[in-house]
Amino acid sequence: MSMLTLRQAPPGCPVPRRFDWPSPTAIPRPVLTVAFAGSAAFAVALAMVTVWQAHRLWGIFAGCSYLLAAMVVLVWKSRGLDVALVISVAGALAAPMWLMAGHRLQQPEVQVIDHSAAMLVHRGTPYPGPAMIAAAHNPNIFDPYLPALTAFGIPRVLLGFSAATDPRIWFAAGFIVAFAAALTVAGARDVVRWTALVTASPLIAFSLAVGGTDMPVLACLCLGFALLWRRRPVLAGLALGAAAAMKATAWPALVVAVVLLAARDGRRAAASMAATALVIVAAVVGPVAALGPRSLVQNTIAFPLGLTHVKSDAVSPLPGRLLAETGYTGHLIAVALLALAGLAVVASLAFRPPRSVPAATWRLIIALTAMFVLAPATRFGYFVYPMGLFAWLEVSRMGQRAPAASADPAGAPGEPAEPSGPPGPGVARSANSARQEAYQ
Repeated sequence: MSMLTLRQAPPGCPVPRRFDWPSPTAIPRPVLTVAFAGSAAFAVALAMVTVWQAHRLWGIFAGCSYLLAAMVVLVWKSRGLDVALVISVAGALAAPMWLMAGHRLQQPEVQVIDHSAAMLVHRGTPYPGPAMIAAAHNPNIFDPYLPALTAFGIPRVLLGFSAATDPRIWFAAGFIVAFAAALTVAGARDVVRWTALVTASPLIAFSLAVGGTDMPVLACLCLGFALLWRRRPVLAGLALGAAAAMKATAWPALVVAVVLLAARDGRRAAASMAATALVIVAAVVGPVAALGPRSLVQNTIAFPLGLTHVKSDAVSPLPGRLLAETGYTGHLIAVALLALAGLAVVASLAFRPPRSVPAATWRLIIALTAMFVLAPATRFGYFVYPMGLFAWLEVSRMGQRAPAASADPAGAPGEPAEPSGPPGPGVARSANSARQEAYQ
């Protein structure tokens, strides 16, 4: 069916959708069964091929848990989903993460957070100085993270070693709280079940169990864009500023958010959001930068770009990394391609700025994907950002499309309408909203 035919659909005609599940309970049981079984297959395959002990342990725990969850969903009609979610969260996240935290089985970034937090508490800066960097041969001496993320390691410094003080426990807590808040603010339905389902997925559970440094950043990005959906620029600036103060991967989101607000709400709203975010970043990063600006640059900029004498262990075979491994010229080509991709995204924002949060989120997803594909130091785990943003966006939109939301006529043509508040139950969908969604 052509786009023109869809746009001219008569009022009241059913809107064709691939899926519309405002709650996980609305997902067909065969789909849930296949999803859990596929997750089990992934976990078992990972356990069989990995050389990392932490990855193998997670694969064994998660594979058994996902398989049991699939069987429960298949045979128990009334409460199968809830029991499967409990089994998945416990078996794919809580149990392996607690066990690994107690035995110090972890990816190197957790050790980096612990070491940097100790330096932050005792020396006032989480970054090793130029002399230590010059003598280093181990890439884990570098700290590519910003000080706000290092704060997740402070409980272990102050309270001593235990499973409860492992940074991964706090990463998980921060992710769950912020992601649930992002779903709630954006108008999603059945937030508890959706949060449990997303958290128990291999995408999130595996990352949290073995490392987790990207998870609180991702959740803050989702929360920031959810607040932009509700036209709360200052609160969105707080969330996005917190993400930007944890990791540089959040900085593109600030650019996209500013462009969105300037195009949709005007320069004043964009300025208030940007100022709030910059104040947060300056308050967190400023004191550390004042103590050692060179160390900050070497750790958070030069090292991730592969410009130091010690290279990152992030060696996933993506184009940017493969080019960098060919030598100096290949590394320059990878950096040039990364810069060109960034310029292309900036040009798209300048010539066709997004005017809705879904459009802005998709622009960010494309930008982050290009950045991770072309970066000289990269790994597959970074794709949790675009995939997590997509999951948050689709769950939120399904909640808003539930027998609830009427469209906001102020939405820009060709883009999804902007809701002014959480949809209320019992409000009939307007014909114009149905036609607009069909056109999308």
